[in-house]
Parts: sequence; structure tokens; C-alpha cells
Amino acid sequence: MIAPLLAMPAAAEVRTVDGDTLKLDDGKLYRLWGIDAAEKGQRCAGGWRAGVAARTELRRLIAGHAIACEPRDRDRYGRIVALCRADGEDLGAAMVRAGMAWAFVKYSGDYVEQERAASAERVGVHAHDCARPWDWRAQEQSRPPVSEAAPR
Repeated sequence: MIAPLLAMPAAAEVRTVDGDTLKLDDGKLYRLWGIDAAEKGQRCAGGWRAGVAARTELRRLIAGHAIACEPRDRDRYGRIVALCRADGEDLGAAMVRAGMAWAFVKYSGDYVEQERAASAERVGVHAHDCARPWDWRAQEQSRPPVSEAAPR
């Protein structure tokens, strides 16, 4: 069973795992509802480090703020998928509006308007010709493994 609301004061240890996942000091992982941010190692055209930029933005958004998360679901990795806010500001909406994540319409249409605005303003990922993270992950998974053996 998922608790209806989890509130953490600003002093609580909340860390960013990546651009769409938070880790609490008790070890629980919270995946932000309705968004998908670039993966940690994902780079875009020109080498722009989209995953690093997304994590940095999420870290900035939570710094010094009280975080409250409203669980919605669990993902296939066991993470709690939650609508999380920093002092009332919807973190998913803020990430998409900043161009640091996409609306994950496979699961929710909540942030489509924020994505349209970010795309029109060409901010973040929309300014760097970035692959959507679900496409990037599929491409990475289809690559053959790199052999550790030296060529003969």
C-alpha cells in the first residue's frame, strides 16, 4: 500500500538520482509523475550533457525547500511514482517548463502544455536536438555489447 502523502521538511535529506528521480534519506526512491528526463549519460547534438543538466535543474528546484510527494503508482523497478512539490511548486511541471524533461504521455497528459511552451521557446532539450529518453534508451539497448577482449 502506498501512503497518501509524504512530506519532508527542507532539512530532510532529499537527493536527486537523476532528472526525474528523488531519493530520500530512508533509501526510498520517488520517480516524478508524468515526466521523463534525459538519462545520466545522455548527450544531445553538439555533446550537450542533457542528463547532467536535468539532474542539476532538479537539484536546484528542491534546494532549501520542503518537499511533499503524493504517491500515484509504482513503476516496474519498484520506485514510487509520485506527484512531488517543492514548497507547493509541482516539480514535474517545472522540469518540463524548463525544457529539462518531456511530458511522458504514455502515462499522463498532465504536462503537455508545458512541453509545448518549452518547445516553442526552444529551451533546454528543445534547443539541443535531443532524442527523447525512451528513444535514447531503446537505441542504447540495441547496441551490441563492447567486448573487453583485445582485438587480434
